[in-house]
Amino acid sequence: MSDRIGRIFLVTGNSNKLLEVRSILGPYGIRVEPARVEKVEVQGDIELVSRVAAVIASSELLEPVVVDDSGLYVEVLNGFPGPYSSYAYEKLGNSGLLKLMEGQKDRRATFRCAVTYADALSREIKAFAGEVEGFIRLRPGKENGFGFDPIFSVEGPEGKPFSELSVEEKDRVSHR
Repeated sequence: MSDRIGRIFLVTGNSNKLLEVRSILGPYGIRVEPARVEKVEVQGDIELVSRVAAVIASSELLEPVVVDDSGLYVEVLNGFPGPYSSYAYEKLGNSGLLKLMEGQKDRRATFRCAVTYADALSREIKAFAGEVEGFIRLRPGKENGFGFDPIFSVEGPEGKPFSELSVEEKDRVSHR
């Protein structure tokens, strides 16, 4: 990656995501700052969304940027909400997704993440992917974390949700 990598801009409006990425990259001496540009959201899979948004943002800022696009893929719902997770969370929330899951025995789900690093000056683009398999809980946990964290567990439907893990615990198992 670029020699200028002591500082990187994260394209997100989500302050919780910013804290998580700072926690992950901080030990490597990388200072993460919020990018003051709007994230371009094309329709498509999370890899495409991440790549297009990173290239555009880096071109606007002329700085290295990182874009993380993530999605929750629920097995019994044919992968819904997937790349539409932000929108689904905004419209349905955790209670709405749990309502869709009522009576379902198969509660398997996967959080997927696509991260793209782009530096318009060096024309460098790097893409990374991560995922964590888990379950949609029967009931939500504490309202910590963000998004679907209170209803997603890596330990089964009755396991501890992401929202009840410390930042360090979540970083060890998370899709990021």
